Amino acid sequence: MIKVMIYEDNTQLREGLTMLIDGSEGFQVVGSFKNCSNIAYEVGAYKPDVILMDIDMPLVNGIEGLKIIRQVNTDVSILMLTVFDDNKNIFESLQNGANGYLLKKTPPAKLLEYIQEAATGGAPMTASVAAQVLKMFSQINIPSEHDYNLSEREKQVLQLLVKGYSYKLIASEMFIAMDTVRSHIKKIYDKLHVNSKSEAVAKAFRDRIV
Repeated sequence: MIKVMIYEDNTQLREGLTMLIDGSEGFQVVGSFKNCSNIAYEVGAYKPDVILMDIDMPLVNGIEGLKIIRQVNTDVSILMLTVFDDNKNIFESLQNGANGYLLKKTPPAKLLEYIQEAATGGAPMTASVAAQVLKMFSQINIPSEHDYNLSEREKQVLQLLVKGYSYKLIASEMFIAMDTVRSHIKKIYDKLHVNSKSEAVAKAFRDRIV
């Protein structure tokens, strides 16, 4: 059972998302809220696997909520679900630890797929957003001054993370156990001084590691 939390200030949409997810086999909404005012407590209390996060909310918005969560929890998968597809919001979200970035026009069946993907270590993005991300990173032409002492195996794992592979797919692609994948990823995070997949991917692009 994938436990989901929703942060969305539009009551109708929040209730619609709750009905969709709760009514689908294998999913459970453990909490839904109109802003991120108490997000640290709520995430600790309900222990979700995946959070759907709007950006434009009153009092404490989604980007601020994302920052608060990542100070205390680096494991929960956070998917931004928003109408904004501008570079600033996309980059800020990924930079602060979002695992994926989806637009609200995503069809319901696809949204459920994305939630499932995020729960198993994937980093889903709406196609148009993914294209923008690749374009943003392609414009960063700073040559790498760091190799962070990654082994060839760790670089291979990082390359697959950059391609959006889940832990399960990496294990299958490299013919190694899931525990071995987790071990490699922990070492990669330590060497890159990052706490999430999106931070690792951003750093890999920025510093031309892969």
